[in-house]
Amino acid sequence: MSKLQGRVAFITGAARGQGRAEALKLAQEGADLILTDICASPTETDYEPATPAELAETVAQVEKLDRRVVHAVADVRDLGALESLVREGVSQLGRLDVVVANAGIVTWGRFWEMDPRRWQDMIDINLTGVFNTLRAATPAMIQAGNGGSIIATSSVAGIKSLPGQAHYSAAKAGVVGLVKTAALELAPYRIRVNSIHPWGVRTPMGAMGADGQKVFADNPSYANAMGQILFDPPISEPEDIANGVLFLASDDSRTMTGAQLTLDHGATKI
Repeated sequence: MSKLQGRVAFITGAARGQGRAEALKLAQEGADLILTDICASPTETDYEPATPAELAETVAQVEKLDRRVVHAVADVRDLGALESLVREGVSQLGRLDVVVANAGIVTWGRFWEMDPRRWQDMIDINLTGVFNTLRAATPAMIQAGNGGSIIATSSVAGIKSLPGQAHYSAAKAGVVGLVKTAALELAPYRIRVNSIHPWGVRTPMGAMGADGQKVFADNPSYANAMGQILFDPPISEPEDIANGVLFLASDDSRTMTGAQLTLDHGATKI
């Protein structure tokens, strides 16, 4: 039997990259899905934003797997929009068992030169957006009484801070703190809460753009903080991250909560 047969998963940032891979992986294992993405640029980045067409393609691929899917364009900064989508998804699909708070951005800059808006956008999307996702989804999970699993996407930066990314490191470390508290608070409801910590991933966001390249060109010493142990493969594929999400979503990880799953080529070890 498939590992998630009869269950429903809610995934943010699902238009492409890790979010799409996670959606397809959970659907392959039997889950019906509630999917969302902003499908626009939430702030200035050095990579192209996801599009409505990409979200539609994710939905089409899920439907080809004969799974049901409820979807909407939404910004994780908009708690009301997420709550509305969860209500609609639960109404159509009957329950909610798994949450994957995947949506996020990356930008670059030294903290003392950073525009305050860049700092605030990062915190609003990568930290408050995770809070909003959990806040929107948790009441439905508690009410259903089936237990479940919540997975929040942090980063190597959530464990080992990175240069040129003070705002990103702060947000991703904040996700870890949120996850640990949520794990304590939701344990009585049999809801597990864990975080994943990828390193480089072959996605538009994961490819270092012009801003990131300039930070490292201007500050050669920063490369010292960017090592990893495993180089085969040299970079993760989105499916590698999706495999970790499936493990945490399924009963295979039934004794894990409040944990940090590092999918990082050993980058947090050096």
